[in-house]
Amino acid sequence: MHEHYWDFAGRGPLGRGSPFGRHSRHADFSEFFGGPPPRADRGVVRYLVLDVIAAQPRHGYEIIQTIEERSGGTYKPSPGVVYPTLQMLEELGHARVEEKEARKVYAITDEGRQDLTQHADDVKDFYEEAGIGSWEDVAVELRDLSQRVARMFKSIGRSARRGRLTPTTMKRLRAVLDEAVQKIEAIIDPADRR
Repeated sequence: MHEHYWDFAGRGPLGRGSPFGRHSRHADFSEFFGGPPPRADRGVVRYLVLDVIAAQPRHGYEIIQTIEERSGGTYKPSPGVVYPTLQMLEELGHARVEEKEARKVYAITDEGRQDLTQHADDVKDFYEEAGIGSWEDVAVELRDLSQRVARMFKSIGRSARRGRLTPTTMKRLRAVLDEAVQKIEAIIDPADRR
């Protein structure tokens, strides 16, 4: 008999329309987690752009592509974010416009390199948080985690049906779950440890 694991939203077995299924669509995944992948705030975008043009002068579209590639496809800044950022960097003297093969490209200046050096950790942190894989890759990992949690629920439910969940057993289960939740929270957000 084939067992199905149900997703947390109760929408159906995993692999059949759930956000963790093999044939899931990005929209389902985003809906399950309350929206699209997080965006970089404007302060960080400035340093992402400087980081990209520090390697070599690039035009706007190349900058967008490079940031998307480096974030593993989890973040693609829009032209409406990148071009105003480039203009601001130019006004600050952190980037300059050059001509390359009859195209306008942006190169970093010494002031820009200095600014980037002071904020290198912001760039590093952003790409670490973005991860090396796409949201679809993350969905595969989350599916595995959800199956483990579903197995736990199934085990508790089976024990309840068989009359094995005594008050003492429930108390022990709560203690184990409380400890597990604390450990999970510490792993997910160490800065928020209680």
